[in-house]
Amino acid sequence: MIWLRRIRYVLWSAVGIAGFVAIAVMLGWWTVDGPGARATRNAAPASIAEIGGSFTMTDHRGRTVTDRDIRGKPTMMFFGFTSCPDVCPTTLSDMAGWLEELGPAADGLNVVFVSVDPARDTVEQMAAYLSLFDPRILGLTGTPAQLEAMARNYRFYYRRVPLDGGGYTMDHTAMVYLLNQDGRFASTIDYHEDRQTALPKLRRLLGIAPAG
Repeated sequence: MIWLRRIRYVLWSAVGIAGFVAIAVMLGWWTVDGPGARATRNAAPASIAEIGGSFTMTDHRGRTVTDRDIRGKPTMMFFGFTSCPDVCPTTLSDMAGWLEELGPAADGLNVVFVSVDPARDTVEQMAAYLSLFDPRILGLTGTPAQLEAMARNYRFYYRRVPLDGGGYTMDHTAMVYLLNQDGRFASTIDYHEDRQTALPKLRRLLGIAPAG
C-alpha cells in the first residue's frame, strides 16, 4: 500500500539522519576532547617549525654572510630599514639595552638587523646607521632577490608603500625573532614588549638562569 511504503521511507530516513548525527557527535568528541585533540595539541605547528634556513646577504662591512655564519650561537634578529621613523630605531635601542643588561652573557648571542629596503640601504648607509647603536649589532642587506629568498625561509613580511607626493616607506614585520643555535625559530619579542618579559626570553635562549 502507498501509505505503508511512505511510513517505511520516513522511518528509514529518520534512522539515517540519526546515524549521521551520531557519527558527527563522535567525530566532534574525537577532535575536541578525545585523542584527536591531544594529538593536535602535541604537534608542533609546521609554519613555526619551518622558520629559518638558508640565506646569503652582505653585512654592513661589505662581507658576505650566510646562515652558516650565525649557527653555533642563538640569534636575536630584527627586520627593518634605516629610513624607518619610529619602530626600527626604537627596537634597535631596546635591543642595545637588552645587551647591556645581559652583561657578559650577551657575547654568546648573535644580534642581526636585516634591511627590507635594499634599494636605499647600501652597505655604506647601513654602516652609518648602525654606528648609532651597539657595535655588536650586525647589519645585513642584499639584492631584492636575496631578500625575497630570505623572507620565504624566515617568514617575515615586507612591502613597499608609496607616499603622497612621491617617495615610499616600508611596511614590515615589527617583532624580534629569537632563533636557537641551529638557526631555527625559538620565540619572539613583540614591539614595545616590557623588558621584564623580554630579558627572561633572552636568558632562556642563552640557557642561563634568570637574574635574581
